[in-house]
Amino acid sequence: MELLTITEVAKTLKLSRAMVYKLMNSGELKSVHVGARRLIRSRDLAEFVDNLRESL
Repeated sequence: MELLTITEVAKTLKLSRAMVYKLMNSGELKSVHVGARRLIRSRDLAEFVDNLRESL
């Protein structure tokens, strides 16, 4: 399992870091806390993208 930073996720999704934080705060994008950092598991990012496809 790979853990991604907010910056890595923002670049992957071509979104701002602020938007990634909004998605995490709303619960749409799951994240984990490791110390003071928030990271996104690669499988949670894939699930988020899959859910986008289903909502179209």
